[in-house]
Amino acid sequence: MTLLPEHIEQRSFEIIDGLVWEHSYPSSEWAIVRRMIHAAGDVEFARTTRFHKDAVQRGINALKNGCYVITDTHMLLAGITTGRLQRLNAKAVCYISDEDVRLKAKAHGITRAMAAVDKALPILNGSIVAIGNAPTALIRLMEHVDSGLATPALVIGLPVGFVNCAESKEMLASKSYPFITSLGPKGGSGLAASVVNALAIMALQDESFVNE
Repeated sequence: MTLLPEHIEQRSFEIIDGLVWEHSYPSSEWAIVRRMIHAAGDVEFARTTRFHKDAVQRGINALKNGCYVITDTHMLLAGITTGRLQRLNAKAVCYISDEDVRLKAKAHGITRAMAAVDKALPILNGSIVAIGNAPTALIRLMEHVDSGLATPALVIGLPVGFVNCAESKEMLASKSYPFITSLGPKGGSGLAASVVNALAIMALQDESFVNE
């Protein structure tokens, strides 16, 4: 049987709802977690995903205000549906491959991911920062926020791996500013992109959705 892409996606969501028939997420958060499960093929995210109480609303408001979405990898950047961002007058950027970032990382003995976060400082205020690969980027970002140098609207912290990834996400989950994360080593660029896409979909819908 041939199905249209939207039909396949809808059927996937129905299957996920059947597999995770009991959870404590409000509808707005579940819309994000369900898309994460769809992107990763892993229902464990229904157990490990954590939200700051203002995360969804702050992310939606930022997108409606035409914010920057700053990513740590080009893979994450490529996973974001640009058409939705264009309709919202928002813009996604990634600095990881910029020559000045490479040179700064080499000169200061830091990762390019850290140097890329430093380069993003002028546009961090009011932005959404999505990290799906580098824990060093997430740690650097938290350092800037904690020191008062930046106030992003939302931090999506989903680095993947076994070195400092779980620890950096535990740190993020303890913060008082808006975040979306998932505990443990699982994460990735595709997962972080799915969160941005879910927020963009909600931002383009009636805002009463998030108040259900």
